[in-house]
Amino acid sequence: MCGRFAMDKDVDDLIQAFVADGGRAQDWRPTFSLAPTMVAPIVREHRGRDGEFKRELEPASWGFSPSWGKPGGRAPINARLETVATNGLFKRAFAGARAIVPMSGYFEWEQRDDGKQPHYLYGPDGPSGLLAAAAVGAARKEGDRWAVSFAIITREATDASGEVHDRMPVFLPPDTWQRWLDPEPVEGRAATELVGMLEDTSARVASTVTHYPVDRKVNNSRTVDPVDATLIQPLEDHA
Repeated sequence: MCGRFAMDKDVDDLIQAFVADGGRAQDWRPTFSLAPTMVAPIVREHRGRDGEFKRELEPASWGFSPSWGKPGGRAPINARLETVATNGLFKRAFAGARAIVPMSGYFEWEQRDDGKQPHYLYGPDGPSGLLAAAAVGAARKEGDRWAVSFAIITREATDASGEVHDRMPVFLPPDTWQRWLDPEPVEGRAATELVGMLEDTSARVASTVTHYPVDRKVNNSRTVDPVDATLIQPLEDHA
């Protein structure tokens, strides 16, 4: 699974990387420990009033909460690639509310005799690089505003991340972003083909993921300082 991640890029970096408009994410600040229920910038495409598609960054809370769900009900943070297109909870979002969650890297935990050892996992551009995780989004009306939320799609860990955990995010290479973000609904064979694309391309990115152990202060999401850049430093640097 994916239960914590880092996103140390600012809004301007993300706008440039994803060729997106700022949207409503201008208040975002880099974070090195982003936990469930916290707000993160996601990338989505919408059809504007002029009929043209518009790609935007928008703030969304981590924990999928669809409009038809019960307030305060279950809000899963991950959706399994194997069932995301058919699962009743995610099927509608997969069909037409697909998103990308930018992240620099993510954390997984290895169980040892003396407790849980956190590891930081990252892609080919290094610990402060940029990875694009596939996600499904949802929006629900809360008072006079729309609250946007998301769940990260995960797959079987097939490379470095499999050494510390059996699941990992589905990461998308840039040449798939446009197809994944296309807001036109997909169903039937088109949905099956889209799942196949995720399987194939995410395996390609997975082969580039590596990791190192980090300080155990990462373990408690309630006490850790999310803007502490040392959270993603190798454990040896804390010695």
